Amino acid sequence: MKLFDHRNRERNADTRRVYALFEIAHTAVDFGAALCFTIGSVLFFWKQYETAAIWLFTVGSVLFMVKPSLRLAREIKLWRMGQIERLADRDQNG
Repeated sequence: MKLFDHRNRERNADTRRVYALFEIAHTAVDFGAALCFTIGSVLFFWKQYETAAIWLFTVGSVLFMVKPSLRLAREIKLWRMGQIERLADRDQNG
C-alpha cells in the first residue's frame, strides 16, 4: 500500500492504536498552537508584554510546523508496519 492510503490505518489493532495516538498528538499540538496565538494576540494590547507576545507567536508558528510533520511520521510508521507484516507473511508462507 501507498503512503496516505486510508486502508493502512485499518489493517489491524496495532495500526488503529498508532493512528489514534498520532491523532491525539496532532490535536494537542493544534490546541497548543491556537492557545499561543490567542494569548499572544491578547498580550499585544499592552506594550510591556510585546516581547512575550512575539515569543508566543513564534512558538505557535513552530507548533503549526509540527502538525504536518506528525502526519508524515504517522503515515511512514503505518506504511512500515504494513511492510513488516508483508515480510512476516512471506516468511511464514515461503
